[in-house]
Amino acid sequence: MTWADFDAVLFDLDGVVTPTAEVHMRAWDEMFNAFLEDYPDQSPYTDADYFAYVDGKPRYDGVRDFLESRGIALPEGSPEDPPSALSVAGLGNRKNDAFNDVLERDGVHAYPGSVALLDHLKNLSIPLAIVSSSANAPAVLHAAGLADRFEIVVSGTVARERGLPGKPAPDTFEYAAQALGTDASGAVVLEDAVSGVRAGRAGDFALVIGVDRGAGHEELKAAGADLIVRDLHELVPTDDRVER
Repeated sequence: MTWADFDAVLFDLDGVVTPTAEVHMRAWDEMFNAFLEDYPDQSPYTDADYFAYVDGKPRYDGVRDFLESRGIALPEGSPEDPPSALSVAGLGNRKNDAFNDVLERDGVHAYPGSVALLDHLKNLSIPLAIVSSSANAPAVLHAAGLADRFEIVVSGTVARERGLPGKPAPDTFEYAAQALGTDASGAVVLEDAVSGVRAGRAGDFALVIGVDRGAGHEELKAAGADLIVRDLHELVPTDDRVER
């Protein structure tokens, strides 16, 4: 592929640029399994649940979809609910607190292959955006030292403020493309989540690249990925690669 053929590149953050998906997975695991202690008839929450119901979605959507999969009904609540509240929003806020604790304690480093691709795209002066369902996206970018690499960050907070449906709807990617002066026909989407790949496909973007960090090659392909890689280093032209 020739990157110069495209007007903009839209990156998911967690699992594509930074390995914060692992932090999210631990936070979801701890939160849901503590919650399920009050439901002894339920089996424990697992990584399979993460990929099936949570991965790539806005936080409250992930809570809602997982609870629905287990037949557990809770009130919706509101974003102002305290983490102790037994509501969809309360559980989402509880998970957010757990994520921030891990991020502050351990920090985060970008994938070397992702930095290599960012360096290549910087040399081409192609506008870049982050499109993440996480409200924590700006904090993660700052922690990773990458905040200056992207012209726009469409986080979960931005989506909520703008009234944009979350992934798998294409709206957040479309908003980012427009903010960079183009539309879906001129933009590339890079996603590691099935819901994110579906969003890129639903928006009919020029190219949807799946990054297989655990979702599975066949699952990403079925969701609509045009190309699937294991690391973004594979997308750097050979003559521009540096061993890292």
